[in-house]
Amino acid sequence: MTHSIRLRSESKLLINRSFVKFGTMTFAWFAFSIGVPAFAMAADTDKVFRAGAVAIDITPETFPVSSSGSMTHRVAKQAHDPLHARCLVLNDGQTSIALVTCDSCMIPREIYDSAKQMASEATGIATDHMLCSATHTHTAVSVAPTFQSLVEDDYLPFLAKRIAAGITQAHSQLEPARIGWAIGNNPSQVFNRRWFLRPGVEINDPFDLGTDRVRVNPSANSPTLLQPAGPVDPEIPVLAVQALDGRPIGMWANYSLHYVGGVPPESLSADYFGEFARQFTKMIDATESEPPFVAAMTNGTSGNINNINFFEGRDHQPPFEQIRLVANDVAASALVAYQRIQFEDWVPLTMRETEIEVGVRRPNADEIDRAKQLLADAGPGPKNDRKLIYAGETLDLAEYPPTMKMKLQAIRIGGLAIVSSPCETFVETGLTIKRSSPFQPTFTIELANGYNGYLPTPEQHALGGYETWRAKSSYLAVDAEPQIRETLLNLLDDLNDSQPESTVAR
Repeated sequence: MTHSIRLRSESKLLINRSFVKFGTMTFAWFAFSIGVPAFAMAADTDKVFRAGAVAIDITPETFPVSSSGSMTHRVAKQAHDPLHARCLVLNDGQTSIALVTCDSCMIPREIYDSAKQMASEATGIATDHMLCSATHTHTAVSVAPTFQSLVEDDYLPFLAKRIAAGITQAHSQLEPARIGWAIGNNPSQVFNRRWFLRPGVEINDPFDLGTDRVRVNPSANSPTLLQPAGPVDPEIPVLAVQALDGRPIGMWANYSLHYVGGVPPESLSADYFGEFARQFTKMIDATESEPPFVAAMTNGTSGNINNINFFEGRDHQPPFEQIRLVANDVAASALVAYQRIQFEDWVPLTMRETEIEVGVRRPNADEIDRAKQLLADAGPGPKNDRKLIYAGETLDLAEYPPTMKMKLQAIRIGGLAIVSSPCETFVETGLTIKRSSPFQPTFTIELANGYNGYLPTPEQHALGGYETWRAKSSYLAVDAEPQIRETLLNLLDDLNDSQPESTVAR
């Protein structure tokens, strides 16, 4: 299904569009011709929208644990704040979808697939109608093999079961609800971390190629800085559901910010994603809501975005303070949008999922020989030198298959659209999808339904830099981004051209 949607014949397009335009008349004539009773046709007017939300704890039950988000192995001895899988289930009377965001750096597809299967068996929701993602906090339990971080194998089945339990519980709490959305904005907390430097400034890479033209995370306010190598996306889409009496049920926000950090190395934390949920809940006075109100922040397209103001720098903050400041500021912006929402009694739900196969950048024989020599000269033990770390990554990538399969999804919630990517997607991709989508608004949730590393655009690949350096965190072919972007836009076009599932006679 990768590129077939746009290749529909002109006649099929005309038929689809005619059906959308005259679908009610067509169905009425068909019902009359076969003698369907009038009350059967009128049943569609008694539509009830329902929603349920749960934040289920996924904090490990025992410590110490391997902690993600570092090039070297790191061990956490405690959790500063709880980790959650925040689950939202929506139902329009015929179609159910589940949205899940987990306080994790990245989660492999196998864990999500296992969780979805268990949840589907318990709820009847189809697995291809579940979108599960990671927030990308860099201080969660390590569940994916990246650099020298060791996977906490004992945690994996626990995580899958908890995600499934969260979806199941949210489904059990479905109640008549109203839904709405609005767009917030906060340009103060997002900065492109890839920078052009002044001519003559050396830019090194771990492969000694000398071809990089940008530096990632340079020194802030340095005289060597010239200009950012890309844009930012300050939008904060906000999707919310409330009970018929106005009680808030859940709110799903989206922001293209990598993470904040400032967490001691021996602690787990949900980073600003978890603090955002707590702050927003207080702002709308929903701390005593029953069932508990669930706020969630999903990660947009932040592969090249972080919270460092490279233009001016910023004061050093004590642990967790920058997280609190950012979460409070972004939650306040989300609140402005939330207060602007016009809730609707019913909207149709439609979802599409497809699988595509993309290329993998594997090392050649010379690159493998260089990596082996570097590691042999260094001897055994953990590696702190960047060249040696990437030498290890080179040998790991040599064992990768030549192609990789991934899931892509698109969701239509009334006039709102959401697409998903299993990558650390660059902001340029998200902005292009927003501009090109037939739905306004549209936003992207990254690190969804699996983990396939960074997704630079071909133009950013040509500039080099950390996100392009071949590793378990960056291995997709240069043309992967156009394939993924085109497929997501195809799915959106398909949703736009087709009759919503909930209005089709079955």
